[in-house]
Amino acid sequence: MVGLDAVRASNATLKNLKPGLVGVFVGGTSGIGETTLRAFVKHTVSPKVYIVGRNDEAASKIKADVEVLNDSAHVDFVKTDASLLKNVDIACKEIQAKEDKVNILVLTSGYLTFSGRDETSEGLDRKFALNYYSRMRFVTNLLPQLAAAHDGPNPVSRVVSVLGAGSEGKLIESDLELKTHFSVRNCAAHSITMTSLAFEQLAKTNPGTSFVHSAPGGVATNAAKRMGGITGKLIEWTAKSPFLSPWMVPLGESGERHLYAATAPAFAARGAVVERRGRGEVGLGVDGVRGSGAYLVGADSEIMGSNKMIQGERERGMVEKVWEHTLGVFRRVDGKTKE
Repeated sequence: MVGLDAVRASNATLKNLKPGLVGVFVGGTSGIGETTLRAFVKHTVSPKVYIVGRNDEAASKIKADVEVLNDSAHVDFVKTDASLLKNVDIACKEIQAKEDKVNILVLTSGYLTFSGRDETSEGLDRKFALNYYSRMRFVTNLLPQLAAAHDGPNPVSRVVSVLGAGSEGKLIESDLELKTHFSVRNCAAHSITMTSLAFEQLAKTNPGTSFVHSAPGGVATNAAKRMGGITGKLIEWTAKSPFLSPWMVPLGESGERHLYAATAPAFAARGAVVERRGRGEVGLGVDGVRGSGAYLVGADSEIMGSNKMIQGERERGMVEKVWEHTLGVFRRVDGKTKE
């Protein structure tokens, strides 16, 4: 475990960087995305923040709060429904019109549901789209800005997807999109495993940017409240139970830990020269190679390295197949959008 004091000490060194770090927080209007955003503003000088989400009211409150917390911060809200890739493209173009560099991209979009497949107008399941496809679309769209950040005055260039690192499962190769094998369990397994494998592939082709897949652990967010109904209330009550408190991560702490994942030298890019601003050496990547640029990290901020499930999927050639599939879905959706 990386102690919280060590996490905060590493985050505090961000003030030593040049002003103007740019952070994009997809799903940043609540939960872990919001608290990571707040930690980013707290620890940086003249940061530029883009909150991407649907909730105007929540975004306005966050903007007012963080500009008091750090009066040098500049905050923009980009309103979008990220379950549609065409909306992701519009949101990215809005950011790209204002920024030639993006230092950190934090992806937390999603929602809690136990319902079956719910297809969007683009033919993707809504939950799967939010957990995987739209996140990868944000990444691919903003890769030029992330690459430019690595070459800029603050060579921080990192993507963090908050999902379920370490809980990978075997992929159904014949139905990666889960058109005919959809279940909540399969959706979780595919979203998690495909994220880890996609990040491995992206790290190979983008050596200036590092990619971090996080397992946040038990964090009491408002996801269950937004779910509603008896099931949502039961989950909300369970998460707040004092019996579970020893295993829960406070929301504010999770924000600090995810800022650490987004900036600490331990998660160095594949081709980066490591400047030791924080704790320890560069961690083992998802492929088992130290400093390979793609990492799995737990709720305690420890880097996990690889695991048997990922090794098995790699041996089946799924790193390349998952990425080819992802780009194929993008091409198909693009064709639909143009019709």
